[in-house]
Amino acid sequence: MPRTWRLITTWGAPPAFNMGLDEALLERRDAPPTLRFYSWSPDTLSLGYFQRWADVPGTARAGAVVRRITGGGAIHHVNELTFSFSASADDPLYVGKVADSYCRVHKAIAAALAGLGVEATLLCDGAAASDVAGTGMCFHAGTPQDLVWGGRKGVGSAQRRTGGRVLHHGSIKLGTSPLEGDIATLREAAPGLDAGALAPRLLDAFREHLDLAFEVGVPTPEERERARELGARYVDPSFLRRR
Repeated sequence: MPRTWRLITTWGAPPAFNMGLDEALLERRDAPPTLRFYSWSPDTLSLGYFQRWADVPGTARAGAVVRRITGGGAIHHVNELTFSFSASADDPLYVGKVADSYCRVHKAIAAALAGLGVEATLLCDGAAASDVAGTGMCFHAGTPQDLVWGGRKGVGSAQRRTGGRVLHHGSIKLGTSPLEGDIATLREAAPGLDAGALAPRLLDAFREHLDLAFEVGVPTPEERERARELGARYVDPSFLRRR
């Protein structure tokens, strides 16, 4: 029997709200397991929680900057579909080793991309052709669980685990930007593809490969209010430059 999750889409949302809503869904222990698809306005550079501001030269070249509560490198959120899974840590999506949960999600995404003619695989061992030293960018530093095609990284994720809950969010690149350069993108195989057209393909793959069913929903008024409260921190200079 498939497990039923809530589906929320928030296209073109402000960066503080995007980060605040992810955290609101993570901290709310009675929240239904939720899949979110979203995009950003303006284009936003998100720093990993542990990154030093000075180690990411691209901060001056993005429309906005936030610092995530998840680790990893910086991501330029433009020409992409961003997704997040928020659920209890005992959900089958997260059981076992942390790396296993990344692989489950990314293998399901790979199945969706295959329908576009993109042969995406886990990087596993070795380096990606898109790796670049000194930029601090997530897509310039491949890890074994990342998805690559054409030897370059095109999907990356990060997690935060706290209070018996897990937030897993990530980026699927439709196109690139001057900050990310020669990375793998879906528009190489499917010109004109946008986030709204990719989302249904992902849902089909998540249904089949993660044994999920989805009910379309919206954030509750309480979740929206909490997202606004939490979101202010993500753009606060003292948080952005904390490292």
